[in-house]
Amino acid sequence: MRIDELLKGAYERLTFVSDTAQLDAQLLLAHVLEVSTSYFYTWPDKTVESANIERFDVLLVRRERGEPIAYLLGHQAFWSVDLEVAPCTLIPRADTERLVEVALSVLDINRANRILDLGTGTGAIALALAAELPNANVVGVDLIEDAVALAKRNASRNRISNVRFVQSSWFDALGTSESFDLIVSNPPYIDSNDEHLSQGDVRFEPKSALVAEKQGMADIEHIIQQASGYMAPNAYLVFEHGYDQALAVQQRLREAGFVSIESFQDLGGNDRVTIGQYK
Repeated sequence: MRIDELLKGAYERLTFVSDTAQLDAQLLLAHVLEVSTSYFYTWPDKTVESANIERFDVLLVRRERGEPIAYLLGHQAFWSVDLEVAPCTLIPRADTERLVEVALSVLDINRANRILDLGTGTGAIALALAAELPNANVVGVDLIEDAVALAKRNASRNRISNVRFVQSSWFDALGTSESFDLIVSNPPYIDSNDEHLSQGDVRFEPKSALVAEKQGMADIEHIIQQASGYMAPNAYLVFEHGYDQALAVQQRLREAGFVSIESFQDLGGNDRVTIGQYK
């Protein structure tokens, strides 16, 4: 079968399950053929071997069931890094790049900053910051052993050496003498009753990385309560949170004695990132 014929059939199959059916089909076929998607515009009449058609069909069936493209491809671009992804942790999303932008905006980039990423998952935030700040010393922690191993592989994959990853429940495995100029986190912040948990890609992602008690605020509150013991003077604490949680996060930071509290919007115009400074 020709490439253009194969893609046309794939578009039609995915139209009912994806808003990006054409792109999904191209990415999956490019993955199978080990080419870039631009190849399809140059050689639409090339014939695809039956073995590759079968591999492509297996991926299409999985996508028809709703499985995320990133899990099917095994990797996801984020900021300036390319990350291996796996079902043990969340898929990095474009909205989280806003957290990286905000974090970079509050740091003196000429200093050898010490940075902590809580709940690092793939290592996306830690690695993005380490890549931008080669003089920084970055630590990423995660409760899940497989996620820590994944983050370490991503550091090697992107040849980033100024970062280390540790298995820890938030601050528990860190030394009491450690202090950081910046603490960042994209913690679980979705309420267990949120209807979005049964929709889209999140159906396939680990609930432990998504859901928190107390209407999604439990982990955020825990981090705020513990963070001051690990922050250098004038350090910043930066969260990603739910679109409707900014005021609650601001209030918790204020109650804990943080100042210069501010929220920032994501690409969709929703409050997504909130910062506070420790005095």
